[in-house]
This record gives sequence, C-alpha cells and structure tokens, in this order.
Amino acid sequence: MPDIVTNQNIASIIDANKHYHKTFRQSELGTQPTRALSILTCMDCRMDPYKFAGLQDGEAHIIRNAGGRATEDAIRSLIVSHKFLGTTDWCVIHHTGCGMTTVTDEVIGELLEQDLETAVLENGTWANVQRVSSENTKPGSDIGKSITWYTFTDLEQSVLTDIQLIKDHPLVPSNINIYGFIFDIETGALTAVS
Repeated sequence: MPDIVTNQNIASIIDANKHYHKTFRQSELGTQPTRALSILTCMDCRMDPYKFAGLQDGEAHIIRNAGGRATEDAIRSLIVSHKFLGTTDWCVIHHTGCGMTTVTDEVIGELLEQDLETAVLENGTWANVQRVSSENTKPGSDIGKSITWYTFTDLEQSVLTDIQLIKDHPLVPSNINIYGFIFDIETGALTAVS
C-alpha cells in the first residue's frame, strides 16, 4: 500500500478532515433523503450536484459514474434508494463536454489492451503514450474489450435511453417519477429532456 503520509493529495485530505470533523454537526441527519430525491449523474469533477441543484446535505442521494449512465450498478443503487430509503423522484443528469462522448467502447478496449496507464487526448483522439517499461508497469489486458463502457455520441438521446432503461427495469416500481436533464458545463444551466 502506498505511504499516505508522503502523498500530498492524501495528506491534504487528512489535514482538511482534521478541521472538518471539529465543526461537524450532521450526526442528527437521518439516512433517508429529506426530499425523497436521487440524482444519477456523471463523476465529472466540474459538476457539483449539491450546488447546481440547490441541495443541502441530507436532502438527496447522489449516484455518480462515468457518463452518469444507467448501468446495472447505478440502477441497483436507485432501487435501494427507493426500497429502503423512500426516494420517489429520480433525476438522470448528463452534461455537455462529457469525456464519454470522446471515445468508443472499442477504443477503450484497444487502449487497455495496449497498457493500463493514463491515455491522452491528442487532436481529438485518445492514445496511449509511449513509455519505458519498468517493473512497476502493469501490462495491458484484453478484458477491457468485453466490458460495456457506456460511451455515447448523442447527449439528449443518452438521457432518454437511460430513463427508459430505468423505467423498464423489473424492480423499478411504476410510481417512481423519473426526470432527465442536461447540465451545461459552460453556463451551469440545467435543461429538461423529454
């Protein structure tokens, strides 16, 4: 395991938490979101669902993954959110400038087969960087070719497809309200998709 003391990112998290826990006053919050709301959205670090949706801690469940897609695991979380924690309003929110629109499942599989290190976007195309092998370098794997990565090209259609996937799931009750939105990464605006 890497040494957390020498990793500056992790050290800053630990330091921030030392200050945070001194003023932490949320132990009175229940596990059920007070607004009975769940949001499925992208993991993009430019998006803060609490801020763009005007939420406070304890008001909603936020489920995030690459692209904000309705994967089996995301739907599993939504089902748990309803069944055990009472959410009845679900939002699927994708966003402009999403990295999952810049690549295909096939390209991801090919890049992972070559190596497992971080790829770079060069002139609109993802590529692996030529690296000198070392004992710490893990070789690529073709397993990535058998995974569905949920890439997409049409932003509005991806929201509609995900809403339909959720609605059609046999464990999602018909009384759940499911809404779709696109978040504009440039302006911060949410636009409804229907």
